[in-house]
Amino acid sequence: MEIRICENPKSLGASAARHVADVLNKCIAKNAEARIVLSTGASQFDTIEALIKQDVDWSKVEMFHLDEYIGLPKTHKASFRKYLEERFVNHINLKVAYFVDGTIEGIEKLTKEIRRAPIDIGLIGIGENAHIAFNDPPADFDTKEAYRKVNLDDACKLQQMGEGWFATIDDVPKQAVSMTVHQIMQCERIVSCVPYAVKAKAVSDTLKNDLTNLIPATMLKEHNDFILYLDSDSASMIIK
Repeated sequence: MEIRICENPKSLGASAARHVADVLNKCIAKNAEARIVLSTGASQFDTIEALIKQDVDWSKVEMFHLDEYIGLPKTHKASFRKYLEERFVNHINLKVAYFVDGTIEGIEKLTKEIRRAPIDIGLIGIGENAHIAFNDPPADFDTKEAYRKVNLDDACKLQQMGEGWFATIDDVPKQAVSMTVHQIMQCERIVSCVPYAVKAKAVSDTLKNDLTNLIPATMLKEHNDFILYLDSDSASMIIK
């Protein structure tokens, strides 16, 4: 594990984007293609904004994304499909984008595609409750599925409301389709971009505790190529 602390979210996003672009370009040079997993949410704004400006042959890149609410139309401002289309996919010439469509029926197709070849790099955020994707605590560390239906806990719902995606906690869908912890860990490399003071406790809990499904992000420390990007605010509880 490597920890990189940047001054602010903008510099964090720029640094992470350069690293991701370098990985993608090396994979393209070696394999004539690259495969990436992208997470969403407010914490990923600056990274994605910087990533689309990188010099990458996107026509050779396949993108997967992590999760989507069940029963939420793509036109809703909280839809992660809408998020990725508006902030990423529509700005570049991707080879293909594989979206979680929020249906149980879509899991079989996604599983087949994501397991067709290795995922070169995954951008995996960490939630305020230390979830990864929508694997809220206590996360299922045992399932070998690629995607599954999950229930969202109240802390997760409060984060979504706090970021402005929903007006009240009752408006947040109760369930989602999420990439599993097991599938996340199959990425060849994992980069977690975690800015903002509201993430400081989750970062501290992740780094100071041993592996536990009550703090799902502790699993990331088990990966042999994991970089955690923080800003001065999110790192505030681990810097003396």
